[in-house]
Amino acid sequence: MIDLDNVEALRALDAADMLGAVGDLPDHCRAAYDAALTLDLPPGDGATGVVFCGMGGSAVAGDVLRAVFRDRLGVPVDVNRGHDLPAYAGERTLVVISSYSGNTSETLASFREALARGCKIVAVTSGGTLGAEMAQAGLPVVPVPGGFQPRAALGYLGFSALGALEAMGLLPPLAADVEETVTELRGLAARLGPLTPVADNPAKALAKRVGEKVPMIWGAEGIGAVAAMRWKTQLNENAKLPAFWSSMSELDHNEVVGWVQPYGHDFSLIALRHDGEHPEIGERFSLSYEIARSAGMDNAEVRAAGSSLLARLMSLILVGDYTSVYLGLRRGIDPTPVAVIDRLKNTLVGG
Repeated sequence: MIDLDNVEALRALDAADMLGAVGDLPDHCRAAYDAALTLDLPPGDGATGVVFCGMGGSAVAGDVLRAVFRDRLGVPVDVNRGHDLPAYAGERTLVVISSYSGNTSETLASFREALARGCKIVAVTSGGTLGAEMAQAGLPVVPVPGGFQPRAALGYLGFSALGALEAMGLLPPLAADVEETVTELRGLAARLGPLTPVADNPAKALAKRVGEKVPMIWGAEGIGAVAAMRWKTQLNENAKLPAFWSSMSELDHNEVVGWVQPYGHDFSLIALRHDGEHPEIGERFSLSYEIARSAGMDNAEVRAAGSSLLARLMSLILVGDYTSVYLGLRRGIDPTPVAVIDRLKNTLVGG
């Protein structure tokens, strides 16, 4: 095991500086939002719905949009992870195509189908095939810088999309929400970065607490559930661990039945909480912790920072991003490479 307070050892193992990319999240959010507002984008008036298309890290931006702003958009938002668009998508549907690389096969298929149906289309990408085909079709692109792993580009992808939708008139002014979010994230990054020792660093302490157990992430429906899913995927990719997530209170209608002895001993429960939860949710969490502990499961809580939904969600995400990287580094694993995904992509392309 690597000592998480040995900064030189962490940096030597973290060859591509995933910790640095995680810590730069607030700057990514600020730069992306500001840049998107300056773009000359077509007005979104007349759109009766938004379909956000993406996979992996590129799709999380859509989850953020739907969870935080669905009550402020005035039209329904659907996050589409797959090749095919929903049947209702047509000329009055805004389709946001999110692909960091621009080469994601499922997202390209959705884009081409949206083009054929005459949908309103805007893309968020660093280029690739998507960028080229958007340019050929004369369609608007919100550019993001390349050079990152897609999972480390959430700030660019998510806040570019928010700024673009505001510029198109589909979202109200978000400057206050973005400012609070960036401020909260900068404070968190200072507390959670590699120079802060375990004793004062909640992400490092949580990584040590999880240890060799399988993380189980719970989050309240809405922003908590989005954060929980993000934690799960970051633990998969950065820590190279199996991990699972569930949303409250849905998990109280099924999952809790499975937490009986001896199954809890190999899991570590992390609950993501925030002050905007439904009043019943707090009591449900407390009762569900008792069930998990009775099965032998350890549990911890992470609470969101900030007053806006956007700040709360992004703060939970940042703690999870850091925790996932520290879990991998503690076990001597470089968090950046994803050899299994690369092999899958190469095999599919080769086939």
